[in-house]
Amino acid sequence: MSSESNTAKTNKGFLGTLLSLFDIRNVIGSLLAIYGIILLLMGLFGDPEVDKTGGPNANLWAGIVLLVIGAVFIAWGVLRPVVPDAPHLSKEE
Repeated sequence: MSSESNTAKTNKGFLGTLLSLFDIRNVIGSLLAIYGIILLLMGLFGDPEVDKTGGPNANLWAGIVLLVIGAVFIAWGVLRPVVPDAPHLSKEE
């Protein structure tokens, strides 16, 4: 048991950090957050075009929703990171 915990600790070094940065959850969360920021700014400072949407500012609400979903993805990736398995050296006998 202790060898498994030692291996998990050694994998959380530079390689583990690098691999967790490119985890699909972080990539998706970042893209959603970027699009959310763009839509949020367009909703706040752009023409709301309430005639086309029937009342609510669609860009503002879509930006808020995308920011929340992006934050959930990023939090999920940070709170439950992927730890790669240690490479096993094969001993030739």
